[in-house]
Amino acid sequence: MVLFTLLQATMAAALPKAAGAIGAAAVAFAAAFGIGKLARYVMEASARQPEIAGGLRTTAIIVGALIEGVCLFAVIVCLLTLFR
Repeated sequence: MVLFTLLQATMAAALPKAAGAIGAAAVAFAAAFGIGKLARYVMEASARQPEIAGGLRTTAIIVGALIEGVCLFAVIVCLLTLFR
């Protein structure tokens, strides 16, 4: 009975930390996936129409920065739950 109580207390303390770490990893993976898809489609579009490559590049940089901003915000939220 004492072992069960100790195990339950340990899991209650460790579970939010594990969830925060897994959440931060998932957010970083999702951002990398999103930026990869962005780069893929920008390259395809500029191969089809080379004359608009400059505009596409500018748009891709803006969208990539927005993706990174959301990723940074989500990682900070996950780290706040991790160190809480």
